[in-house]
Amino acid sequence: MRHNLTHRKAQLSDLPHIISLLLEDDLGKTRESISETVDTKYLDAFYKIDSDPNQYLMVVENGDEIVGTCHLTIMPSLTFIGSTRMQIEAVRVSEKHRGNKIGNWMFNKAIEYAKQNGVSILQLTTNKKRPIAKRFYEKLGFDASHEGMKLYLEKLM
Repeated sequence: MRHNLTHRKAQLSDLPHIISLLLEDDLGKTRESISETVDTKYLDAFYKIDSDPNQYLMVVENGDEIVGTCHLTIMPSLTFIGSTRMQIEAVRVSEKHRGNKIGNWMFNKAIEYAKQNGVSILQLTTNKKRPIAKRFYEKLGFDASHEGMKLYLEKLM
C-alpha cells in the first residue's frame, strides 16, 4: 500500500470518524457508542480537549481518509527534576490499514511533537486484554516499568 500520510489537529467534523476508530476493537465495542447524532458527552469532551493548549488530538490521514488517531497530553511534573511528560492515549489505526506501519509513522510524529514541546518522558497505558498493542509499544522502545491502575468513579454506560 502506498502512503500519503499526514497528521493534523482534529476538527469537530472528524469526531464521528474518531469514534468509529474507537469502536473497531472488542473493548471499544463495549464502551463506545455512535448513532446518527454524536452524543453530547463526546462533544463536551472534544471541546475541552480542543480548547486546552496542552492537548493534541491527532488524526492521521492517508490522502483524504482518516486512518488513525491518538490523543496526546502534555503534563508538567515536579518529578525527575521538574520534567515534562506526555501521556499518549486512545491510539487507534483503522482495521483495514493495520499492518502497514501507520502506527509506527504516527508514533514518530507523536515523538517529534513531544520533542518540540520539551517533553522528556513519554508514557502510556494499554489494557491487559490487548497483548498485541503491548508488543507494538515494546517494539517502539516503551518499557512496562510501572503497573497502571484505574478507579472508575461512575459507570460509563
